[in-house]
Amino acid sequence: MNCRVVVEAAVPVFDVETEDEAIRIAISKTGEMLNPDLNYVEINMGERTSPSGEELPPAFIAADEALVALELEMTVFNVEREEHASRIARKEIGQLLENIPLEVIVVDVIEDEDDEESTADEEDDDELDDLDLGEDSLETDEGDDASTQSESTDDDVLPEFEDLVE
Repeated sequence: MNCRVVVEAAVPVFDVETEDEAIRIAISKTGEMLNPDLNYVEINMGERTSPSGEELPPAFIAADEALVALELEMTVFNVEREEHASRIARKEIGQLLENIPLEVIVVDVIEDEDDEESTADEEDDDELDDLDLGEDSLETDEGDDASTQSESTDDDVLPEFEDLVE
């Protein structure tokens, strides 16, 4: 199972005057800390809301210092559970972002294309099995000669396994 994990980070930024400047610096600072080891982590502005539900900007500035909420998104592959994916994401990101608090916001299971293909393949195999049953009934009607002829042509076309190994 693969999961998409979104982690919220509170990134401190110093000597800033505006919220936009704080956001740009926080994204740049976080990108420098994550690259090149975790260059597959997507960095986005976080969303903050007040207790009453009012939307707030992702940066809070006081005394030329800011705390910026960023969302870090990564995909974790081959996990057993969503909890396992969140632990892996926090560990991977947290090792590189020292002294920055992290909180897992969302863990979404990603549907694998392989799983969908295997399900489709199983359905196709079932249909082929149904068709094979129909062919078997035709062979019995025609007699045993048809089945022996098809076996002899298969042997002529495909070499034996021992011949391939040599």
